[in-house]
Parts: sequence; structure tokens; C-alpha cells
Amino acid sequence: MSKIGFGLLEGRVFSKTLAKWARAARKAPTTELPILRRQRSKARLLKTHLDRLIHTADNRLALPVLGSTSFPKPHNADWAWRPELWRGPLATPGLSSVKTKSMLGNEVTLFHDCDRSELTLRQLRNQREEDLAPYGLRLDVFKFDGSFLSLVIDLPDEGVNGLKRTHLLRMDAIVEMEKPIEIFARLNIRHGPNTEQMVRELPLTEESHRVEFDLAYSNLNEKRVERAWIDIIFEGPEMNQVVLRDLTFSRRPRAHL
Repeated sequence: MSKIGFGLLEGRVFSKTLAKWARAARKAPTTELPILRRQRSKARLLKTHLDRLIHTADNRLALPVLGSTSFPKPHNADWAWRPELWRGPLATPGLSSVKTKSMLGNEVTLFHDCDRSELTLRQLRNQREEDLAPYGLRLDVFKFDGSFLSLVIDLPDEGVNGLKRTHLLRMDAIVEMEKPIEIFARLNIRHGPNTEQMVRELPLTEESHRVEFDLAYSNLNEKRVERAWIDIIFEGPEMNQVVLRDLTFSRRPRAHL
């Protein structure tokens, strides 16, 4: 089936049709009633299709664009990234009774120590006007008999290559919760036989949460950096629903003191 477009010919037909209906509208006060009745029937039929098109278009065009990497970044950032789960649809959009070390996509892994998992993970389409990320992640926790629950996001090679102690690594998240809980972000950087760890608590005073890791306060061996990942740790998550509407990372060199 050919695609409907507005090329030269279609544009001329559209202009003539538009002019025809504009003329009919202007003459409606004096048009003979039998003709006006036929025009009204045609106009109503046309309006039904136009209203449906406009409604669908408004809904679709209001959604964040698939694959979007648009988000606020530091002006001097040398790397910025939104994980795939928040960029586009996954082949497997959700998991239930999630076992520990289960992955959703290629970059997000759930860890816990529950004897019986009553956890679900699901990718959802963001539809709010203020959302920049096309997708979000919903975590539902029912009964929780474990001692820890965390999401692990593996940082790509581009964010690890060239990582130095002069870097500031930033994580921005938009989080919704049914009830407030403490959430921590732990940066892990493996360098040689050692793993450097830095922990920050996400502020709960605002919907948008930001934490920064200043590597100047670490013992990072810049020459032996192998990989890095972030643990997002949920404290006391039982009977709660947490939605990560967006999750982004960036790094920039810190100002020289």
C-alpha cells in the first residue's frame, strides 16, 4: 500500500479541497437547505476522520522520541549516556518473580537475597509531557524477606576509557515512589585486583535526583581501570512500587583548584 504524503500533486488537491470547504462555509448562511443538508452530512463524515487523526497524532507526538539521548548535561562533559532500557523498547519488556542476577536488557541486572521472590520488573512507556526518556522502569515489591535489593547498571567502555581522578561522575534520576524509602547509589570501579567504591544517598526532597562522585577523593589507579558499574540500592522496599522515569550518566573534568 502506498504511503500517504503531500507531494506536489497531493498539495494541489488538498488546496482545492480546502478552498472548496472554505467557500461552502462562507456561503452557508444563504445556501439552499437541501444543498446545505448534503454538505452537513459530508462535513460530519470528514470531521470524524479528522478528529481521530488529530487525537492520535497529538498523543503520539507528545511522547518522547524513541532512541532519544536528549537530557541536560554539564557544559564541559566529555561523556554522557542514557542506558538502553530508557532509550527504546526491549525484546523482553518485563519479568515476574524475578530471581537474583536476572537481567532486563543488556545493561540492567537485579540482585537480591530473598528466599521467595515477590518482585516484578517492567519497562513502561513514558507519556508525561515533561519526560525526556522514551521509557521508564517500574519495580514492584510485595513481600520482601531479604536483606538487600539493588539494580546494577554496567557502564559502557566509553564511560570508562580515559577515566581519571580529575573526573566528576554524575548520575541523574527521576524517581517516583508509592511511599518514601532510602535509595543509595554506589559507584564501583575495578582497577587491577582492587575495586574502588563510593556511596551517595539520593535526595528525596525532589522528584529529580542527582548525585556526583568526585574521583579526586578515591584511590583510583588510573592506569589499571578495567570496568565500572553503579549499584542502585533500595532500603526497606517491601510493599512498594518504584518507577525510574529516567536514568542518565555524565562525566566531566573537575575545575583545577
